[in-house]
Amino acid sequence: MILYPAIDLKDGQCVRLLKGEMSEATVFSDDPGAQAAAFEAAGAEWIHLVDLNGAFAGEPVNGAAVDSILARLTVPAQLGGGIRDMATIESWLTKGLKRVILGTVAVENPDLVREAARAFPGQVAVGLDARNGLVATRGWATETDMQVTDLAHAFEDAGIAAIIYTDIDRDGAMEGPNVSATEALARAVSVPVIASGGVSSMADLTRLKDTNVIAGAISGRALYDGAIDLKEALGALKQ
Repeated sequence: MILYPAIDLKDGQCVRLLKGEMSEATVFSDDPGAQAAAFEAAGAEWIHLVDLNGAFAGEPVNGAAVDSILARLTVPAQLGGGIRDMATIESWLTKGLKRVILGTVAVENPDLVREAARAFPGQVAVGLDARNGLVATRGWATETDMQVTDLAHAFEDAGIAAIIYTDIDRDGAMEGPNVSATEALARAVSVPVIASGGVSSMADLTRLKDTNVIAGAISGRALYDGAIDLKEALGALKQ
């Protein structure tokens, strides 16, 4: 199971939100490039990036911060937030991102997801963010009546690289991930599923790994707070 350290970008800074609320942002670093380099130095094999402003604006906002991160990294990075057309997808991948994450458009324009997955094999993931099992879009501000599993099934044959599943009510709350829901999704689909939201301890990572079906886990606040030691966690997950 791959551990993805998370860098959430708001106004050019590394922050963490509480349950998706932009008003509940804690700033952890004003140098995203240095933060990414520190994660890589600790042994991270992937970095997970989110353009929070972009998720609300519907277009990239923290481009300069992402550029500063890519300039410092040698390991691959994936990015979500505000990516809603082919031009933006192509632009980010050309700049050096390994994978783009499509969330809102997976609901509003599923044909774009399919087109992008065909054009860029292995470089397109779908982000499914949910409250109580129902998908939320546009920076988690808009709730739908669509079940996560139903939407995931819709993309099984699209050639996407992964599904990032976020339980919004767990995100940033340090209350542990929704292991049962994430495991159920991973068992229901053939696409690799990455867990996000609430991963706050080594015990959480162990529970996710022990399902034997979850491909990865994203953690942010716990790494910044020191609740998870990244180097130790990476070593433990490789055993």
